[in-house]
Amino acid sequence: MSAIAGASELIEPTPGTRSFRTERVVRLGDVDPGGRLRLDATARLLQDVASDDATDAGLDGAWGWIVRRTLIEVRHAAMLDEAVELTTYCTGMGRSWAERTTRIRGRAAADIFSTSVWVQVATDTGRPTPLTGQFLDTYGPACDGRKVSARLGLPGPTVTAGRSPWTVRRADLDPFDHVNNAANWAFLEEAMVPGAVRVGRAEMEFAAPVMHGGTVEMAVERSDFTAAWLVEGDRVLSSARWTPDRTHSS
Repeated sequence: MSAIAGASELIEPTPGTRSFRTERVVRLGDVDPGGRLRLDATARLLQDVASDDATDAGLDGAWGWIVRRTLIEVRHAAMLDEAVELTTYCTGMGRSWAERTTRIRGRAAADIFSTSVWVQVATDTGRPTPLTGQFLDTYGPACDGRKVSARLGLPGPTVTAGRSPWTVRRADLDPFDHVNNAANWAFLEEAMVPGAVRVGRAEMEFAAPVMHGGTVEMAVERSDFTAAWLVEGDRVLSSARWTPDRTHSS
């Protein structure tokens, strides 16, 4: 079976294979002025449930993971104080990476479907390492032989994209000394039109680490969708896109 682009399809779990469930409540620091769950807060939930799953499987601490690409489809926004259930499972693998899919459903109708490609790295060097036998034994059956690639697909900045300085905060750095993947979603939130529809598809790709101390800019282009990038000189660090579902008003 040839590899398909990772984090490009939303896959239901393979019956009878491993999935992990946990619950959270949407808190005040997670929402926009309209009380709707932000994308960066959504990414933090995805990161947390992935970590909880690894701990439950006895796989935490053996290596690190770095997100390569994430797709978040918001079908109905989660709201302030809404209790949500997160279900996560593996849906594909490559040599050093795995695709993790997560569904978020809420008691007040929240419905968010997401998938990410996570690259396994050595904790001391940050370099990719082959998936271990223990990982394959734990998550392999859920993938059902589905192979995914870690290649990126979003285009680079357009020549007409507006640019502005972007401040990299020390508070957003993780143990690898670069901006955490969840915190990185803040630039797409900043690029979106205030009060924008919160139903649609968000994509984020991480081409290079965003470090503290560099001269980072945000580039933004708006049309039927919002495209945004973090750049340092001519180098693209992150690419993002928000495509709203204009049949919805919230």
